[in-house]
Amino acid sequence: MSTFKAPKGTYDLIPPNSARYLAVREAISAPLRNSGYGYIETPGFENVELFARGVGESTDIVTKEMYAFETKGGDRLALRPEGTASVLRAALEANLHKAGNLPVKLWYSGSYYRYERPQKGRYRHFSQVGAEAIGAEDPALDAELIILADQAYRSLGLRNFRILLNSLGDKECRPAYRAALQDFLRGLDLDEETLRRAEINPLRVLDDKRADVQKQLVGAPLLEDHLCEACKAYHEEVRELITAAGVAFEDDPKLVRGLDYYTRTTFEFVHDGLGSQSAVGGGGRYDGLSEMIGGPALPSVGWALGVDRTVLALEAEGVELDLPATTSVFAVPMGDEARRLLFAKVTELRKVGIAADFGYGGKGLKAAMKAANRSGARFAIVAGERDLAEGVVQLKDMESGEQSAIGVGEIIAELEARLG
Repeated sequence: MSTFKAPKGTYDLIPPNSARYLAVREAISAPLRNSGYGYIETPGFENVELFARGVGESTDIVTKEMYAFETKGGDRLALRPEGTASVLRAALEANLHKAGNLPVKLWYSGSYYRYERPQKGRYRHFSQVGAEAIGAEDPALDAELIILADQAYRSLGLRNFRILLNSLGDKECRPAYRAALQDFLRGLDLDEETLRRAEINPLRVLDDKRADVQKQLVGAPLLEDHLCEACKAYHEEVRELITAAGVAFEDDPKLVRGLDYYTRTTFEFVHDGLGSQSAVGGGGRYDGLSEMIGGPALPSVGWALGVDRTVLALEAEGVELDLPATTSVFAVPMGDEARRLLFAKVTELRKVGIAADFGYGGKGLKAAMKAANRSGARFAIVAGERDLAEGVVQLKDMESGEQSAIGVGEIIAELEARLG
């Protein structure tokens, strides 16, 4: 046994289970790559202030969950707890918004870190695929991202998820609602920390998951009753576009995302088979974030979908992904001459796109065939001195057990034909 273990709240992805995570990442990103989104990758850590300003100093993410540290040079850095602020920072730094083609459409995939109480579906290290459309205020863009996420989930075979939709208003109408909500919250029996949060960002209190808090929030003023006409019209167009695309959603006037930068459209993907950690992804519009982190006004919208929770949702529905075989052909050499020949043939098979592996370590026939079975290969090529003297190898179908001799020069063409 190793004396080291993965840190608490983290996990290792190892075969064969890791193939499912790769398939989920591929499925989520495929609609994005087909819709004008280019790939972006940012560092695993950023300046602490980027998240304090963007995510919000009153959020649990910044106050309790962020892994922050000071470097030897005195810089204050943090492991990234979410992706949007980093992606927007990178886009601004590279002046992508000045290239003349707005919106800038980007997608990303990576690991994120939050110091949370570990439980099923909630980890301190987790994986997301995200998308951001930067620099355009258009209901069609909000609708596009929701539709693409729905398309991604359905391509995986998920069916029992729901899309919750709300509008958080903008700088014109939210202040009046903020004041009304604060007045309401001041009359409740809340702890000191929650009351302090209510003064900084009262919408965050609506996102409190504690039952005793939620009970008191019954009758709280709703943002939908305070939206200005522009926000109402914007939200109605988003709803109409999603409906026209055949995507079902539920209006949720109490939906508040846990980050301070959201404005107008906000949405969440939930799966009822996951218990308390039901959110598998979410996002929304963040028109003021660029200015918060020192950039120009760039209205933007995006989402992030959790790879870990999507895998759990697939398990909850009993969905088995159609994963490609990691090995289609396994070569079993018996003797030095066969070893040299079959190694060369395995290399040729790989060059023509056939997944092939080799019986390394000089195993005997029985042990090598066990390895071939464990590999999941459809075919095994077996060769010994007598076979090579006759200019053939034995080709065994691992499913039917049928075995036949084929010429050494026919190996590649025969396997290409049989594997389609």
